[in-house]
Amino acid sequence: MAVRPHTLSRRAFLGAATAAPFAFSSALRGARDVPVGLELYSVRGDLAKDLLGTVAAVGRMGYQVVEFYAPYLAWTPETARDVRKVLDDSGLTCRSTHNSGPWTTADTLKKAIELNQAIGSRALIMASAPGRITGIDGWKAVADQLTSIAEQLRPLGLATGFHNHQIEWREVDGKRPMDVLAAGTPKDVILQFDVGTCLEAGVDPLAWINANPGRIKSVHCKDWSPQRGYTVAFGEGTAPWKAIFDAVERTGGVEYYLVEQETGAESIGELPMVQRCLDNWKKLRG
Repeated sequence: MAVRPHTLSRRAFLGAATAAPFAFSSALRGARDVPVGLELYSVRGDLAKDLLGTVAAVGRMGYQVVEFYAPYLAWTPETARDVRKVLDDSGLTCRSTHNSGPWTTADTLKKAIELNQAIGSRALIMASAPGRITGIDGWKAVADQLTSIAEQLRPLGLATGFHNHQIEWREVDGKRPMDVLAAGTPKDVILQFDVGTCLEAGVDPLAWINANPGRIKSVHCKDWSPQRGYTVAFGEGTAPWKAIFDAVERTGGVEYYLVEQETGAESIGELPMVQRCLDNWKKLRG
């Protein structure tokens, strides 16, 4: 079912963020008090220049949760401890990480587990399917891999999950890969829902949520529009956010939201853009 459009200098910025008082706005609290976070890929340039300062700035804006992405796997244990201190000092929690590349190999998975435990993360999300998948049997193999990872993580109190992109919505041998992944994995494997890629693929986001009760533990709140793609700020595209919030809170089992601004910050900077996204969040949730 196709989705129709709905009406709906860096140093100076960091200094201003430092001066701002840290507080959670009541506007951030929805019907189920679901916290709002930031997928840190949104500030990847700033993060590469100043990891700790950028995380602290995100916390001072009023975000409550963060998700680190693949470069975190290069951290040392000391870096992870420094990050955890900044998270704690900024009132932030890291509930999951976004993992790509060879993270599922035995040695890398062991390191990923140690780093996630150090920063308080409870879920290691597969950012995309590894390698080039051909045929529906290839997607069944990905489901088997997720199942195996889940079995290794479960005794540690950790979980895994899968993050969708456009490709998983396109039929292969008469089946959608996302349906194969959902059916072929245990119920505790998280179906991390990227809204923007779902919309671009022409899929009804509400139908997907309602078909997978309790499994949409986290949502990447990435907006999209036919005219501007992913350059639109969160809340300024065609995503039916209020209906999505209602569905994931009533049915999907959402535990936290993650704003993701994939592109579009080139003219104003990454941190100002994610501040704009948070301002739009407050308007939608207020």
